[in-house]
Amino acid sequence: MNGVHDMGGMHGFGPVTPELDEPVFHAEWEGRVLALDLAMRATGQWGVDAARFAREREPPATYLGESYYERWLGGLERLLLERGLVSEEELTAGRSLTPGRPLPGKVSAAGSRREASRPARFAVGARVRARNIHPTGHTRLPRYVRGHVGTVARLHGCHVFPDSSAHGLGDDPQWLYVVVFDAVELWGADAESGSAVSVDAFEPYLEPAP
Repeated sequence: MNGVHDMGGMHGFGPVTPELDEPVFHAEWEGRVLALDLAMRATGQWGVDAARFAREREPPATYLGESYYERWLGGLERLLLERGLVSEEELTAGRSLTPGRPLPGKVSAAGSRREASRPARFAVGARVRARNIHPTGHTRLPRYVRGHVGTVARLHGCHVFPDSSAHGLGDDPQWLYVVVFDAVELWGADAESGSAVSVDAFEPYLEPAP
């Protein structure tokens, strides 16, 4: 999805300044939001890709004005509302106003890896170009690599395809690659020479490059 959340390579946001001795959570409520998010995913109502897509759908001004876990909370509220698990009145009240309904537990240790149904299209060392796509839905292909050429450095195997999973369209397993892009290729002559960026890219994102 093209949106303000895809901030890689964007100008005007200043340097990234790491916080020294950063705690896991800055406040107790952040840990509670993470626990709620993981608990709801364990019911099988949605997966990680749908959760990411829910956060991406925050209005730009809201998204930029929120902290990390405020975005998680906004996405969680959106998914709960869309699936009829809470009402606007309940969110405002901060408590349930009607009896809840039981949800199945669906915890799985399988992760995102799936069996391959076909050979990988690209081998390590292959030159590939990231497709210049502009989807209206969820995608894991960053805008700053689209249209640029890189080299396949590693195969991760077949995994659930986020672009399908986020919309409830099934796993649609696809090969996942590590593609290395030279910084000069991405940002031109002003980029730091000798630097590179590694991106996990699914096969539908890539095409052969000469």
